Amino acid sequence: MPQSVDAQSVNPALHKGDVINQPQAAHPKLARQLVLDELFDLSLYQSLRNVASGKLRDILDQLIPIESRHFEFWQDFFDLHIEALDLARRLKLVLLVAICRLFGAPAIHLVLEAIEVYGVRKYLRVWSAYGNGPLGAAVRDVLEDEFKHEDEVVTGDAERKLNPARVRDIFLGLNDGLVEILGAVSGFFAAFGNSLAVLVAGLTVAVAGALSMAAGAWIAVSSESEVRTTEIARRRFLGESVSTTGTAETPLASAIIVGASYLAGALVPVLPVLGGATTVLPSLLTAGSLIILVSIMVAFLSGMNIKRRVMTNLLIIAAAVGITFAIGVVTKLVWGVSV
Repeated sequence: MPQSVDAQSVNPALHKGDVINQPQAAHPKLARQLVLDELFDLSLYQSLRNVASGKLRDILDQLIPIESRHFEFWQDFFDLHIEALDLARRLKLVLLVAICRLFGAPAIHLVLEAIEVYGVRKYLRVWSAYGNGPLGAAVRDVLEDEFKHEDEVVTGDAERKLNPARVRDIFLGLNDGLVEILGAVSGFFAAFGNSLAVLVAGLTVAVAGALSMAAGAWIAVSSESEVRTTEIARRRFLGESVSTTGTAETPLASAIIVGASYLAGALVPVLPVLGGATTVLPSLLTAGSLIILVSIMVAFLSGMNIKRRVMTNLLIIAAAVGITFAIGVVTKLVWGVSV
C-alpha cells in the first residue's frame, strides 16, 4: 500500500504564505473546482458507506481516509478552505446515492470506477498547470498517490465488477435512439398531422433502427474478434507470450445490448403518441428530459465535461428536430403528402 500523503510531508513550503497563495491566484477556477470535487468525492464515499455492505464497505473504509488526506492537501495547496458543496454537487450527490440505494452493489462499483476515470482527466489538468513549476514535486507526489492508491483500493486483486465500456455503450445506444426517433417523430407530425400515422411510422423506424444498430454491432465485434484471433495466432507462432486474461465480448451479446438499448431509447418519443398526443411537444418534453439525464450519465462514466456534453446534445436535438420538422413541412407542401 502506498504511504499516506499530506500537505506538510509532501512539501513543507506549502505552509508558507508567500508560496501557498500562488496556486489559487494563478488558477482560481481550477482551484475551486478541484477542492469542491475532492469534498464531493469524500462526501460520496461517506454516504455510500451507509449503503454498502461486506467487501464494498471495506473498500469505502479504505477510501475515506485517503480522500480526507487529499482534500486537506488541496485545501492547503490552494489556501482555499471550503466546508460545504455547491448546489449542483449537492444535487449530484443525492442522485448518485439514490441510484446506488436502488441498484445496490453493481451501481456502487460503477460509480467508484467512474470517479477514477473522471479523476484522471482532472488531475492531468493540475499537472499541466503546476508540473513544471516550483510546486511540481509536491503535485507529483500527491497525484501519484491519487492515481495508484485509490485504483489499488477500488480494483484490489479482482477484476472490475462491471465493464465500463459496455455500460457506456448502453447509454450511448439509448442516446442514439432518443435523438434519432425524436427527430423522426417531429418530421412525421409535420408531414402527416395524424397521430396514428406518426405512431405507425415511428414504431417502424424504431424497430428498423434497432435491427440496424444490432447488425452493426454484430459485424463490428465479429471483425474485431477475427483480427484479435489472427494476431494471437501470429504471436504464438513467433514464440511470443500472449495474455488471454479477461473475457472478450461476444458478437451476440454486443448485438443484443446495442439493439435493445437503442430500441428502449427510441420508444420514449413514441410513447406520448401512443398515449394520444396530437403534437410533437409531449414527445419533445419526455425525450428531451431523458436525453439530458443520459447525457449526464455518459459524461460522468466517460470523464467528460458534463455541461459541455449536455449542451452539445441539446444542440444536436434542436438541429435534428428543426431539420426534420422543416423536411416534413416541405414534403407536405410540395408533394401534398397527407393522411
